[in-house]
Amino acid sequence: MKKDLTEIPVSVLDLATILQGDSSAADAFKRSLALAQHAEQLGYTRYWFAEHHNIESVASAATAVLIGYVANGTSTIRVGSGGIMLPNHAPLVIAEQFGTLASLYPERIDLGIGRAPGTDPVTSYALRRTLKSDVNEFPNDVVELINYLGPADSQAKVKAIPGQGTEVPVWLLGSSTYSATLAAMLGLPFGFASHFSPGLLLDALDVYRSNFKPSENLKEPYAMACVNVIAADTDEEAQYLATSFYQMALGMVRNNRRPLPPPIPSMDEVWTEAERAAVLQMMHYTFTGSSNTIKNSLQSFADRTGVDEIMITSNIYDFKSRKRSLSSIAGLFRTIPNQTTVSTSV
Repeated sequence: MKKDLTEIPVSVLDLATILQGDSSAADAFKRSLALAQHAEQLGYTRYWFAEHHNIESVASAATAVLIGYVANGTSTIRVGSGGIMLPNHAPLVIAEQFGTLASLYPERIDLGIGRAPGTDPVTSYALRRTLKSDVNEFPNDVVELINYLGPADSQAKVKAIPGQGTEVPVWLLGSSTYSATLAAMLGLPFGFASHFSPGLLLDALDVYRSNFKPSENLKEPYAMACVNVIAADTDEEAQYLATSFYQMALGMVRNNRRPLPPPIPSMDEVWTEAERAAVLQMMHYTFTGSSNTIKNSLQSFADRTGVDEIMITSNIYDFKSRKRSLSSIAGLFRTIPNQTTVSTSV
């Protein structure tokens, strides 16, 4: 059944983006906290951070630490991971980290987990060289993690302390049908990374809904998709602001990643036609323009996908413009200042 945007919760994905000219990662962290506080006032549902490593523009590598910092500086918005890359970690360690967070900030912590390493192969080896598991163990690791966070088991030989009994909501995240299938089998909410990998979005949503099995925490499928949104007073201003994002994406295509640069008048002299096509394909679900322009595009996206929640990420260089973008987007959705429209499971 199609839903109007005003019936759909909206959330934020942040990578604690490092800007060209920042003196240190601390600048990015301060902006993330200020933006999370702004999002909370606007009524956004969640504020998530993604685990990435060895990327010049991303400061959210120590994801759980950053979640704690932002949760401590806010009071109602849910804060979580979008996601923790589980193959990089022992499930017990993640259970203890998020059990600690849930103990400090009850009913406000989400644990989104993914199967990708969130980095290049060399860095992935540096992260995992002392671990015996690999990505093929992902389903078992997910179940192990959920059990650590579940009700206390007096017979368990290994317990997550803190962690057991907190029942932190676990989401499966992905950019293919793999995690969609696993989320359906385990009865977990599912998030799709359509902001950078759009190709299999509709297939993954169909697989998830068709194969969903109810669980103790989730009786019906609950799907979220992440998209890029850059809003401004006019379409022209938004397109100008978006050139920072396009330059960053171009760095990914060229394997020359760097801090987010300031906007430029035009990308025409910066990329080739082939590079332009590659960036626009990767960033297919990018909505740029005035609030009226974005409203129509996002409504079409919601109608086509039938998602239960939309998460937005906005790579804008100027912080004031980024705050204004978040404000404009909030007005399109069901946002209630200083409240959240969530349950403990989703």
